[in-house]
Amino acid sequence: MNLMFSQGPSLPNRLVLGLLVSIFLILFDHKLNGFATTRVYLNSFVSPLQYLANLPGELLSASAGRLVSHEQLFKENAQLTREALLMSEQLQKLKFLEAENDRLRSLLNSPVKHDRRREVAELMAVDNNPYSLQITINKGALNGVFENQPVLDDRGIVGQIMQVGSTNSRVLLITDVTHAIPVRVARNNVRLIASGTGSLDELIIQHVPHSTDLKEGDLLLSSGLGNVFPEGYPVAEITSIISDDGRPFLKVKAKPIAQLDRLKYLLLLWSETTSSSQLEEEVTL
Repeated sequence: MNLMFSQGPSLPNRLVLGLLVSIFLILFDHKLNGFATTRVYLNSFVSPLQYLANLPGELLSASAGRLVSHEQLFKENAQLTREALLMSEQLQKLKFLEAENDRLRSLLNSPVKHDRRREVAELMAVDNNPYSLQITINKGALNGVFENQPVLDDRGIVGQIMQVGSTNSRVLLITDVTHAIPVRVARNNVRLIASGTGSLDELIIQHVPHSTDLKEGDLLLSSGLGNVFPEGYPVAEITSIISDDGRPFLKVKAKPIAQLDRLKYLLLLWSETTSSSQLEEEVTL
């Protein structure tokens, strides 16, 4: 088998020849810049290969960056979601506190005489008995609460205290079937008796002669008779008047002014004599 380069100049001679040619080309390119155009073509020819060689690394870098960005976005999204929930909860709490504040302001600004003692109570429980409309409040004998004490909300009369404990009390609502309250018509001062029906949104006016001057929409105020409820507080609004010549009296229905189905805060009133005696005791002390 013939070996390549077995014929011709010897290896040392070829090495010397190669060195001389290399030196000549270096000097030629350095002095005369003769290979500038050739280098441009060679770079253009090799550049696609360089891009192909760098492509896997760039793809890996892009994938890693995308994964990092996706993970970062996921974390930021989760954090923003938590912050949004916290802000929503705080907003709901602020709205609730604002509504509670408005109700308390309305309650304390109700038309109570300045020489009366008054105190805010809060609803604790509602009686489950369908035949008795009663509620429980968080004020009792330790707070000076007494039986038959009038109870109001921010709109009108709610009922009266029927049973007193040491720290809580039971309130009989004005719509209970056993309850009745003397009232008068704000328009013409006609005196009537409003009785409960067992329904939270309805009262009946009994024994009203046909000749009585009543109109739908008339406002009924407490008359002060009976020495339980102070005079002049809203009680109900007449919603229906039915005249039947076959009956001796009109059939009159009214709707309570107080929101008996959504009670939260209530106002307890003391009589003027009780307030005056308490003030005298405080001055004496």
